Amino acid sequence: MEIISEKKEDKQMLMVLHLSQLLNFITGLGGIIIPILLWQLKKDEIKQMDEQAKEVINFQISFYIYYIIAGILCLLLIGFIILPILILIGLILPILNGIKANNGEPVKYPLTIQFIK
Repeated sequence: MEIISEKKEDKQMLMVLHLSQLLNFITGLGGIIIPILLWQLKKDEIKQMDEQAKEVINFQISFYIYYIIAGILCLLLIGFIILPILILIGLILPILNGIKANNGEPVKYPLTIQFIK
């Protein structure tokens, strides 16, 4: 007889998923590696992990692309305006969405290209 396990609700782990993006400011790539690891390890165990992890990873990939574009636009001087705005968004949104995830509210990142659906 096969035992079907039900996914548990773990809001703190979802919050950690969102806050792990802040590792980008320390390690450079930790903000995408840790969410991918958490997603792969916990997607079958925790409710909403699959959806929210995909949202986080899509946000990170999108923002890596935006950072590259802003870096190139620094040659035209407009990138020096765009880059600090991207850094602020990359700092504020993970914190706000981590709080939302901990409160059980729906999470959505703006300016995100949907690479993983």
